[in-house]
Amino acid sequence: MTTLKMGKALRVTFGETVAELANTDPRIVMLDGDVGSSTKADIFEEAHRDKFFQMGIAEQNMLGVAAGMASVGLIPFVSTFACFAVARPLDTIRVLIAQPNLPVKITGGYAGLLAGMTGKTHLMFDDVSIMRAMPNMTVLCPADDIETAQGIRALVEDDGPAYLRLTREASPRLFGEDHRFDLRKAVVVREGSDVTLISSGPQSVRVLEAADLLAAKGIDAHVLHVPTIKPIDKASIVAAAEKTGFVITIEEHTTIGGLGGAVAEVLAENAPTPMRFHGILDTYGESGPDAALLEKYRLSSGQVAAVIEEHLGNR
Repeated sequence: MTTLKMGKALRVTFGETVAELANTDPRIVMLDGDVGSSTKADIFEEAHRDKFFQMGIAEQNMLGVAAGMASVGLIPFVSTFACFAVARPLDTIRVLIAQPNLPVKITGGYAGLLAGMTGKTHLMFDDVSIMRAMPNMTVLCPADDIETAQGIRALVEDDGPAYLRLTREASPRLFGEDHRFDLRKAVVVREGSDVTLISSGPQSVRVLEAADLLAAKGIDAHVLHVPTIKPIDKASIVAAAEKTGFVITIEEHTTIGGLGGAVAEVLAENAPTPMRFHGILDTYGESGPDAALLEKYRLSSGQVAAVIEEHLGNR
């Protein structure tokens, strides 16, 4: 079984990295929706009080202000929970940020299933579906603190708007300090020949662990981590699919329009391949401990391994 070192919570890495970048880049500012102690935008606030803007619980206004700042040459990072970053100000994002292609970096904290007992109102499973469908929008779902830090730096260098999806809890590191992130590249994290598993975000760690469980049963899984869901790395997806001839996508997100949909679009046009989708079904979330929710929604490493065995048996 692969032993992975525990990294920092992605939200902590977010606050630290943006604060560090602002030391040398005067364009970077932070806008917070009154949740800085949760998203760790407060790390930036402590370091750069003159560049930190407390916008209160008024997300439409916050995104509009960010658009105005971007229009005069600043690079605003917007920090709030994913549900408030995407759903509440959607029209503002579409009209004021995406259409004029402004470099606003929208951070969806507490994304996915493991949102610290916040309850169904705060759980959002369709944020990637919404944001990847929006023209000009980059969608980044990093796996660990190493990739988060490098991904944020890449977003600053990118001229357009972006959605950065971050989870609440600390997660094991998928990558070492020597990792070199490329905004437009997926990464093979395990070579295999029997089935291709494609995932993103911290779920990729659980998929890698599931692949180890499968290996003990004689199933050799090829694992591809896709941090950037838009623009997606078509070449790597096609190569991974052709390696085994059978693809299963696994995501901590709805199976409607997320990573699985993006992979299916790529394969349908470039390399038609039998595939299956695994993730959160057409439902809203609920409050509960992280481990219990992972088990219920079949996203723990053990449950993922069992689901893959089922798909292989039914193939």
